[in-house]
Amino acid sequence: MKVEIYSDIACPWCWIGKRRFETALDAFPGKDAVELVYRPYQLVPDAPGTASPHRAWLAERYGPQSVAMDARVAELGLAEGLTYDFDAAQHVNTILGHRLLHLAETEYGAEVQGRLKEALLKAHFTDGVDVGDRTALVEVAASAGLDRERAAAYLAGDEGAAEVEAQLAEARELGINAVPTFVFEGKWAVQGAQDAETFRKVLDQVATEIGERLPAPQPVAPAGESCADGACAI
Repeated sequence: MKVEIYSDIACPWCWIGKRRFETALDAFPGKDAVELVYRPYQLVPDAPGTASPHRAWLAERYGPQSVAMDARVAELGLAEGLTYDFDAAQHVNTILGHRLLHLAETEYGAEVQGRLKEALLKAHFTDGVDVGDRTALVEVAASAGLDRERAAAYLAGDEGAAEVEAQLAEARELGINAVPTFVFEGKWAVQGAQDAETFRKVLDQVATEIGERLPAPQPVAPAGESCADGACAI
């Protein structure tokens, strides 16, 4: 079973959704036959390449409700064992991180890509790392098992840029407008940070349905909490 997870490094619900899906997958008998691939999505594609404080950016864009947005995510994150430090988080363009994830997938495989995704989310939301900074990204990549010199050379040029842009365009063509979105076998879609029980039911359902031809992608669960166009549900 192939599961493509469309998400952004700067999407707080994407980290919660990732953890809940992993919990469901750990309890799924067919876990070893599931291939996870992370696909790019940018909530704020026009975000600058120079980092600025997350709190200030969110308050400017969404006003007083931004405090509640962050507080709710932080509380739910703790329940999943995740630490969000929104005072330290930096608002910056995430395209370089998505390029690194493409490198991880194509040259190292799904397992390393998954480790890198986790490392990037933690760097952004817990450690206050500027994930738009090439030097910082190389260190994150190395911590996830990528060769440091290869990552540095990759980011110094434009390798992977066209491929990532093509994947972003494909996400738009599929009608994906909020993340996280989980696409199973290219046919069934689940949007949002569903609870682990829902993800487990979806895994069971898709395992049963594999082989049937349906229009792609079709929702198989009500939308869960997600981020869209730079905003996150509160």
